[in-house]
Amino acid sequence: MRNVIALLFAAWLPVAAAQAYVAVLQDGFEQGSEHNWQQLGECKALLGSPRSGDLALRCKSGSSVLFSKDALSEMGVLELWIKPESELTSYRIQVQVSDLPSINALWQPVALIEHSGGEQGYKAHRVSIDDPARRYLRLDIEAINGLIDIDDVQVERILLATALQKNEKRIVSGILDRLRQDQNIALQAESFRTLGVNYAAQLDTQRQYLEYANALYSGNAMVLAGAERNRMANPMAYASFRSIISDTKRVTTPLQQARLSSMLKPFGDLATATLNVVSGGTYSAFAEPFKSFLASSFDKSSYSDAGLSRSDRKFAEQNGLKIYQDAERFLSELEKELLQVASLEADLINIQKSIDSFRRDLDKQLRNTLQHASMARSQETISRALSKDDAIRQKLMQDVAGNISLKANSYLTEGNNTELVRFVLKTSEQLEQTQSYRDQFNQITSAMLTYYDRFERSVNSAQNPFTDNGDKQLWENHAQKARQYLQQSKDAFARAYL
Repeated sequence: MRNVIALLFAAWLPVAAAQAYVAVLQDGFEQGSEHNWQQLGECKALLGSPRSGDLALRCKSGSSVLFSKDALSEMGVLELWIKPESELTSYRIQVQVSDLPSINALWQPVALIEHSGGEQGYKAHRVSIDDPARRYLRLDIEAINGLIDIDDVQVERILLATALQKNEKRIVSGILDRLRQDQNIALQAESFRTLGVNYAAQLDTQRQYLEYANALYSGNAMVLAGAERNRMANPMAYASFRSIISDTKRVTTPLQQARLSSMLKPFGDLATATLNVVSGGTYSAFAEPFKSFLASSFDKSSYSDAGLSRSDRKFAEQNGLKIYQDAERFLSELEKELLQVASLEADLINIQKSIDSFRRDLDKQLRNTLQHASMARSQETISRALSKDDAIRQKLMQDVAGNISLKANSYLTEGNNTELVRFVLKTSEQLEQTQSYRDQFNQITSAMLTYYDRFERSVNSAQNPFTDNGDKQLWENHAQKARQYLQQSKDAFARAYL
């Protein structure tokens, strides 16, 4: 995957490793859909194509509803895996919560999962529910143009830091209520202080997500897994192909050999270029001309005029057809590998773009957060916010909290309620925008989990495309190494980011 793999996805996160999750619900539907859910519609736990285990929940085209039989405590991130029936199949899943387990209860929408088609295979989705109360969970499922399979549903407990941030809405509501009631300054002071502390706390959230995003650009295990995966798609790694090249050179002129070497140049050689991946376009430009070159090289009119020895001419006459057939078979098998690798490469490029956008936007949000708290948008201030020294960061957060509280109190003391309301609402808006980055990071981790799953399936022994025993064994040797490195990277990713 060229150099992209070297840029993406850490094997270890050196800073701010995420708190290990505690699941409040895990369901792979191995005990049927009735174990954890009440339901309306056409969803059943069936054998077929589970992501793990033996069963997955299959939902027919149309609308279905699932809601949890038991109330779930402190719901944080919901993770589930969905597989559409075809490239034309799309789906929408509305996530809702309620205090009551009735279909007619007052359900509060908290997230929407959408897929508009174009991809097959299981895809991970992670969305934040972030509800610290004990509530029931509901999934309104709409499948369009085909059925969908759902597997490995999991709900994590809300993180403490997120639960504290959710308290901010109550604080803002209380401030505005007291303003309407014309209560005095003393009663507002504590609310302003708490609002300032909560506002300052988002700086650490922003710092952590920036560190996560920056750390996603390095790592050894994924680079090694990608290197092995790329070797599996390079024809120069396979002895049968190198034998075809050697036999062809035996019956060609020096000029033809030079042309052949030029055609093979994009693939490099076994020692130096096995980390490269030849794109589908380059391969297509190579395969057909190479077969034409091969056919003409073993044509009697060609090798008869090539100045060959008698034994070489006899070799060409006896083996030309078989060599061409072997080459055609090998290139057809190799193309399956290149399609797999090209698809994985495209996934990585898209993830990289998402990370780049995430980092740029979050950096801007950090600067806006500081500016709203009357802090200079200087590099020195940014460095304090991102410092590895906890004492430096805590001092900055104290300054930010103090500035928010001081500014709110000054508006109240002046009797300028209009500006105070604007300031409090703007402060609340900044907090909500920071929370949105949690959802964006969920999307990035979902894409990475999906990538891991597709990578793992692509190196499963059942995916070996070759028929030649030597080629099959070489593919499997690289696949074993790739699986080992991939597992190391997956484990480290789960520890660091989930």
